[in-house]
Amino acid sequence: MEPIYIQKIAEKLSFSLRQINNIFDLQAEGATIPFMARYRKEATGNMDEVQINDVVEQIKYFSELDKRKETVFKTIEGLGKLTPELKERIAGCYDATELEDIYLPYKPKRKTKATTAIEKGLEPLAKFLFEQGAGDPAGEAGKFINEQVKDSKEALQGARDIIAEWIAENEQARNKVRQLFTESAALSAKVIAGKKEEEEAQKYRDYFEFNEPLADCPSHRILAIRRGEKEGYLIMDLNIDKQTAVDELDRIFVKGGPAAAEVKKAVEDSFDRLLKSSIENEFRLISKNKADEEAIRVFAENLRQLLLASPLGSKRVLALDPGFRTGCKVVCLDAQGNFLHNSTIYPHPPQQEVAGSITELKRLVERFDIEAIGVGNGTAGRETEQLVRGIDFGRRVSIFMVNESGASIYSASEVAREEFPDQDVTVRGAVSIGRRLLDPLSELVKIDAKSIGVGQYQHDVNQNKLKDELDRVVESCVNHVGVDLNTASKHLLTYVSGLSASLAKNIVDYRAKNGAFATREELKKVSLMGPKSFEQCAGFLRISEAANPLDNSAVHPESYHVVESMAADLHCSVADLIGQGELRKKVDRKKYISESVGEFTIGDILKELEKPGRDPRGPIEEFRFEETIKTMEDLKQGMTVPGIVTNITAFGVFVDIGVKQDGLVHISQLSNTYVSDPNTVVKLQQKVMVTVLEVDIARKRISLSMKGNSSGPGEKRAAGGRPAAQKPVGGATGGKGAAAGKGGGAGAKKGVEEEPDSFQAKLMALKKKFKD
Repeated sequence: MEPIYIQKIAEKLSFSLRQINNIFDLQAEGATIPFMARYRKEATGNMDEVQINDVVEQIKYFSELDKRKETVFKTIEGLGKLTPELKERIAGCYDATELEDIYLPYKPKRKTKATTAIEKGLEPLAKFLFEQGAGDPAGEAGKFINEQVKDSKEALQGARDIIAEWIAENEQARNKVRQLFTESAALSAKVIAGKKEEEEAQKYRDYFEFNEPLADCPSHRILAIRRGEKEGYLIMDLNIDKQTAVDELDRIFVKGGPAAAEVKKAVEDSFDRLLKSSIENEFRLISKNKADEEAIRVFAENLRQLLLASPLGSKRVLALDPGFRTGCKVVCLDAQGNFLHNSTIYPHPPQQEVAGSITELKRLVERFDIEAIGVGNGTAGRETEQLVRGIDFGRRVSIFMVNESGASIYSASEVAREEFPDQDVTVRGAVSIGRRLLDPLSELVKIDAKSIGVGQYQHDVNQNKLKDELDRVVESCVNHVGVDLNTASKHLLTYVSGLSASLAKNIVDYRAKNGAFATREELKKVSLMGPKSFEQCAGFLRISEAANPLDNSAVHPESYHVVESMAADLHCSVADLIGQGELRKKVDRKKYISESVGEFTIGDILKELEKPGRDPRGPIEEFRFEETIKTMEDLKQGMTVPGIVTNITAFGVFVDIGVKQDGLVHISQLSNTYVSDPNTVVKLQQKVMVTVLEVDIARKRISLSMKGNSSGPGEKRAAGGRPAAQKPVGGATGGKGAAAGKGGGAGAKKGVEEEPDSFQAKLMALKKKFKD
């Protein structure tokens, strides 16, 4: 990459030239963003994944700009118009919009009014008028009358068409109109005539007569209006004050003299016919891109929180996929998520086989030594949960509601057919529910992220950008948690740094043929595993029962010699160094710093030795809805009830309160203080207490408020009265907008954390209130 581009990136992002150069070189060598962030901190200056990704995006931008410059050079050179000055200007251009403005006069065009006039020989007349000298326009126009131009009026019109196109292609004119759009553009929308009364149009009724400054219009509103336009119910427009724009253009192009009136007409025509629509299209695209970026950011943040939800860990699970007429599908899984048994019970109408269902569930819990039960939150979910909670199993059995969004998509997928070729879709769906409880991350990676239901207009945004960002988030989460090399599916392994789909399959095939991996070094025997792939993936793969304890840690094999030297100098084993904090305190960090190992790496190594292979996700917590509330009809204004955050958007937070319809806490109802970003107040799957403001049964809308309510157990208030960020609650995922997940990650040996007394006390008080 050109040194000037490196400099531009460094200036824009406020990083050093060394950092940018190193990231460029590492990327060119095949390093992934998670690898650079974790194992090349000396090279990046301890930049995190977001910062490195920003650099990578800028590298991509300038690489594409360079390719575009080549096209521009070749095109203009082919026309014989590439002057040394123009060549120098193009070479020194670092903005894509500016480059397109430079290129516009030379860009191949379809037939226009101006090209038609030029073909008639009217370009000299246009130049004469545009110069606004002393000659008479009508008299000069008479010189151009011929077989194609019948009179002076037609000649002047043709000349004005040419001038209008010149103005529309003029950089100064375009930048002036851009400035006006930036400062004062208004977005308007109105309903298409004849569509107002249609039922499908009613969801857009807020935009039937709408006008707002574009700069103030939030992303979700722009995307909603664009969707309404796409579906044929709305007309969207971007406008600036025409007179202001024309006056500004007149100041640039109208000089005076006899021809000034003709140029003035051309200016107005240029704005009406060419410039306004051209710049409007630019701003439509700019506003769409900004709205897409915000929607993708919201989706990505929700997905990250969902994927990093607390796992149940290695426990034996019974999973229920509830249903009425077709019954509840029951599956039993071992502590690693392996399928053991399936059956069907019919506790609900029309069969109502309650006693038999209870007997069967008790039998299965006893037979398979079940430690936890996961109930899907779809149809009949609350009813099934109530049934299960009423059973005395004679032992401690934790019960969780698990969000099943996307489970049906998984159950019919090629992935599910490959995993369970002999089972039908209902059994596969129940298995997915159980595995989501064991480990959200490992199971959800099998499903298209757009199907998980935690986004905001995800189907309206640029799908390529959405996919790239979601893939990056999944990759980041997988590598952040780490993967158990001997239990991970090939789908999970695909997201590990440096592993392609082919390599992931080869690892699984090797494991099936040769048994569990004993060491990380054994990875080198896998087909297609070259030195670079090993370097990129090894640190993120864990072997829980390895002879070398470092193989179950985030310490990279390239740094094993450092740990071994520390142990040797302290006359102890590596295991002793890991197990005894007093020994680690004696390590002289400076002694092990070298050209290849810096302070950041030494710090990371010692931090990892404290708790090698630890799961960064918090412990799971049980949760239950208010038992007396099951439908929207049970809700009354002013009630305070417990809920689970299922989706976070720019305009508010959706909360499942157990009535099969999520309620909305509008951003204005999140806190007694101003909130600009809901993520600063709540996290996905967090327990919250909400007050019912309004219930609209006909439109299936529930308005909720969190003002004055505790945001959940263990809440701490930040400055200004806002709740501090809390660890997400992974057990009881409720509502239609989120999901829980499956098993297989490293270090997933978590116990169930009991409900804190403060939250339990609130629930007991509410129950007493409802009884009274």
